[in-house]
Amino acid sequence: MRKMDRRSFLRLSGMLGIGIAALSLPSLKKAEALRFNKNLYKVSCTRLGMGTFVSMTLIHPSKAEAEDAMEKAFEKIKILSDELSRFNSISAVAQLNKEGRLNNIPLHMIDLIHESINYYKISNGCFDITVKPIIDLFQKKFSLGSYPTQYDIEAMMPLIGSNKIEFSGKGISFKESGMGITLDGIAKGYIVDQASKVLDKCGIKNYLINAGGDIKVSGTKSYKKPWTIAVQDPNKKGHYPAIIHMTRGAIATSGNYEVYFDKEKLFYHIIDPHTGVSPISDVSVSVISKTTADADALSTTVFVMKPEQGVRFINSLPGRETLIITRNGKQFKSYGWRRFQAI
Repeated sequence: MRKMDRRSFLRLSGMLGIGIAALSLPSLKKAEALRFNKNLYKVSCTRLGMGTFVSMTLIHPSKAEAEDAMEKAFEKIKILSDELSRFNSISAVAQLNKEGRLNNIPLHMIDLIHESINYYKISNGCFDITVKPIIDLFQKKFSLGSYPTQYDIEAMMPLIGSNKIEFSGKGISFKESGMGITLDGIAKGYIVDQASKVLDKCGIKNYLINAGGDIKVSGTKSYKKPWTIAVQDPNKKGHYPAIIHMTRGAIATSGNYEVYFDKEKLFYHIIDPHTGVSPISDVSVSVISKTTADADALSTTVFVMKPEQGVRFINSLPGRETLIITRNGKQFKSYGWRRFQAI
């Protein structure tokens, strides 16, 4: 049996949001614990979760405490992944998409939908979780060996718009039959944040979580040195467009180079809700923020915008920074990006 390489796995599993890699990721196996010095242990592990590779590295005085905290964090990821996945037929998200309405929405799901609608509003509709019908159209057409036509896309457009989501008490419904939501542009980051909260509650002060490029860090990695994170080269030429240092916060990247439907990479998982097609200006957008959910959602949002518009948008939001790489290799940076840049 031919061994599947990482790229094939990512494409077949439908992983979204790849573009950032923590340097020196641990291998895919049981947690590995090494004595860092006489006072600290380094506990590392990589597992599959959320359709991607999830890596954790913890630096802590107690090996047992670190391993226990890591297990609890991975368990949190599993629970929320099942709950928020549109691919899980028994999840609330899948039920909402199937029935067009849902009562007694789970707490995490309602939080995510409300947050998503907020991004929809502040971005003038550039971030929109109701693009699922377009993504389904792309998947259907390309699986049959054809391309979606302009007529196909225009037929789906009446189903797009987060303003067509209605709330009633603890219930939610769609205004139009055939609507559906995908939380792919924010859920992974949100789940990483929840895993981070588990580690915080367990007293772990120094850690890095990397879920397929959605990264959350706290503290330092060694000898009071910050965590080092590299922004992946979208052209796969072996160099990093940026290497940054962080001690607290998150970074996420949206790109068109890992999950796409056609060889030309004109149809992929990010959709401009205003046009129903994938944006063509950028190949990579990285966003730094306090939370991974925020970085995840904003990187998708900015990807839909023109580069200059995206930088202005991020500059208007306190505490966020962005690096945009266009198809012709040009870079656009927000005002404060350079203070994270490694020297």
